[in-house]
Amino acid sequence: MNGRDPRSAILAGFLLLVCFLPCDAGSDSLETPPSPTAQAQVTLLVPWPDSFPGFVFEVKAADAPNDQGGTLNLEWPIFPLDSGYAEAFWGYRVFRATNPQGPWDSIGWTRPSGPQDSIFSATTGYSDSTRDGQAYYYCVRAYGPGGSRISATAGPAVSSAQWFHKARLNFLILTVIFGAAIIYYIERAKKMKLFIRRISGLDAIEDAVGRATEMGRPILFSFGLSVLNDVTTLAALSIFGRVARKAAEYATPLLVPHNDPMVMTASRETAKQAYAEVGRPDLYNEDNISFLTSDQFGYAAGVDGMVMRQKPGAVFWQGYFYAEALILAETGHSVGAIQIAGTTAIEQLPFFVVACDYTLIGEELFAASAYLNPEPQMMGSLKGEDLLKALIMILIGVMTVLGTLGVILSGPHGPSLLSRWFDRIANWFTQI
Repeated sequence: MNGRDPRSAILAGFLLLVCFLPCDAGSDSLETPPSPTAQAQVTLLVPWPDSFPGFVFEVKAADAPNDQGGTLNLEWPIFPLDSGYAEAFWGYRVFRATNPQGPWDSIGWTRPSGPQDSIFSATTGYSDSTRDGQAYYYCVRAYGPGGSRISATAGPAVSSAQWFHKARLNFLILTVIFGAAIIYYIERAKKMKLFIRRISGLDAIEDAVGRATEMGRPILFSFGLSVLNDVTTLAALSIFGRVARKAAEYATPLLVPHNDPMVMTASRETAKQAYAEVGRPDLYNEDNISFLTSDQFGYAAGVDGMVMRQKPGAVFWQGYFYAEALILAETGHSVGAIQIAGTTAIEQLPFFVVACDYTLIGEELFAASAYLNPEPQMMGSLKGEDLLKALIMILIGVMTVLGTLGVILSGPHGPSLLSRWFDRIANWFTQI
């Protein structure tokens, strides 16, 4: 070795060997597939069959439906040797080009998706992010221990945005029906008085305020643990406005403890406007509308203490309540106050029903605005919602009968006509 280090010779030989290795050996680097109809010429230890009778390896490229653009969907049949396991089949590499002759770029890799069925109908796919208006061409190469096979070229495919989401047509139809019902009842309310059944809890507001006035006791109003962006709080604010006007007319103190500072601000503005509307702004006392604490049971303890000390003649529990509902209602009952509750919390309704004199159940709380202030817009909205609820109840009854009869009439030859109709109607609604 002429005095040279034998390790240097070994290193030089190794580098020479590496330089002469094929550039794609042992890597997933970008490849340039042959012409669209050619197949990969790869010779490995166990070569793949030249063809599979009845199998056509081709890619379908199409614009993604009902989207904002920028996406093309690719679909191709699962390769016959794809068993779903990486040991027997490696996967698929997807190539893209802007010209059918190339150059081709590798844009993605998908794992085995098999197995394929006997008639080669099972497919797999890939979604590609593209630039709208640009034509793209695609091909897919299947890889396995025994070789690889390239598909025919698909394209040109162009992505674009769709103006209308066809899969949401059912939602559009229901929206039009609902909107038309509300508009119809609004116009009808402008011409005549629409009927709304009496809600005893709302009718008792004036009696409750009057009783507290006669007894020389204040009125207490609680929104519970409601937050301002809750629709229940907005409904409770409309009831609070009515209570505040009556309290101003009778010059009765109104106490409003809060759990949320935003709700406190809204109720202060509502009370100030109510006192001004009846011409008694001098009776408005901002300190009576206070913030206690944001802690659940800390708030319950504070309200209970206020009830025991002030002994209100009328108590209103309007809003969303949790486990503190029974604690509050029992305390109000112990001081002999007339109590009117209203909440959409299903779990707390039984406690209010047994401990309070009147309870607004669920939808009755939302109907309070239209009931206390029967303007055409509110009345029309309320009646339109009631019509939609009635239609839903009728539809549920019809579907129940249709599904039951469909199952009874189905036989060994398959589902009956009623079952197929039931499935179509159910699928139409489940797409909403």
